[in-house]
Amino acid sequence: MIHPSAIIHETAKIDSSVNIGPWTYIGAEVEIGAGTIIGPHVCIEGPTTLGQNNHIHPYASIGGDPQDKKYEGGKTRLEIGDSNSIREFVTINRGTEQGGNVTRLGSHNLLMAYVHVAHDCIVGDHVIFANNASLAGHVIVHDHAILSGFSAIHQFVVIGEHSFVAHAGMVGQDVLPYVLVSGDPAEPYGINSLGIKRRGFTEEQIAAIKSAYKIIFRQGLKSTEAIEKLKEMVTAHPEIAPMLQALENPSARGIAR
Repeated sequence: MIHPSAIIHETAKIDSSVNIGPWTYIGAEVEIGAGTIIGPHVCIEGPTTLGQNNHIHPYASIGGDPQDKKYEGGKTRLEIGDSNSIREFVTINRGTEQGGNVTRLGSHNLLMAYVHVAHDCIVGDHVIFANNASLAGHVIVHDHAILSGFSAIHQFVVIGEHSFVAHAGMVGQDVLPYVLVSGDPAEPYGINSLGIKRRGFTEEQIAAIKSAYKIIFRQGLKSTEAIEKLKEMVTAHPEIAPMLQALENPSARGIAR
């Protein structure tokens, strides 16, 4: 299951079911779980842990040093979950000591060609990164978010669950859950209605999310006023709780409006 031209460091821990293609390099302190497929010409450096049933396509570079001038060789790591598809030329860097020591990618994610995930990013589950989407350092991306091709996310920004960043969106502030943003700089243009409908949200739930969106973005309210209105809604409509939480606890970058 391991091509004879592959180079495997003696400290790497690789399940016996892992398939490793030709001319691939597996570095020190790399752990690879069962059922994972590593294509040809892949570079995986450690400390890096990959779970089960991942598929790493040719020329991906995983677990390399963070691209941060503050990094001075500290022992940081990359953690990747299960059943991810990481396509050609994807780069994912380890964390930095200043940023918490770890970059983390969850499970069931699709990273299309040339995606970049920088140091100290935390990515949830079922996220889609289209071609050339890029995360700067310290970005958080929650479950089921979609980043379209050539979109770019500024350092320390939070991308909410079920949100959608349109093609080439330049995101410099937090994107609230369910919200669709577009442009440079990215601004909200409604909610990701099609996406959440496909994920099983009912018409009633979608209507409540739309109402919450209008309260936040269309009624000219201050954030504190919008928060109070959402608190009145959330008991009857718990699906808006992620929007309320994100509005109450934005990152230092603030919220895209």
